[in-house]
Amino acid sequence: MHHEHSEDLLLIDGYGDGGFRVKGRRYSGAVLVTEHGIWPMKVTDDGHIHPEVAEVLAGHDPKPEILLMGMGERSILPAKELREAMQFHGFSFDPMNSGAAARTYNVLIMEGRRVAALLLPVD
Repeated sequence: MHHEHSEDLLLIDGYGDGGFRVKGRRYSGAVLVTEHGIWPMKVTDDGHIHPEVAEVLAGHDPKPEILLMGMGERSILPAKELREAMQFHGFSFDPMNSGAAARTYNVLIMEGRRVAALLLPVD
């Protein structure tokens, strides 16, 4: 079985060295990737993703049905403020390491799913 996909899809080409490569372009630091674009994300002083990302996602129409949270090198629970902001805006999320989130995002976007990946960088 061969899956055809549009060349316009925002696929994550790679990650590491403190950033991500999407469609051949490098982004440093934390990013939000959706079918609509790529946004650099603020990180709090303690290394967590800033809760404002929930407002960025809430502005998408249609909203992503799945939010993958790449938490860096390990799968850890996001900070309480981010979890509360996501729940307030009605988003469910799946925390995992950033590599798994990037790979899962690519598979789901090629399947035509409305997915977003919120990714913390890895070295």
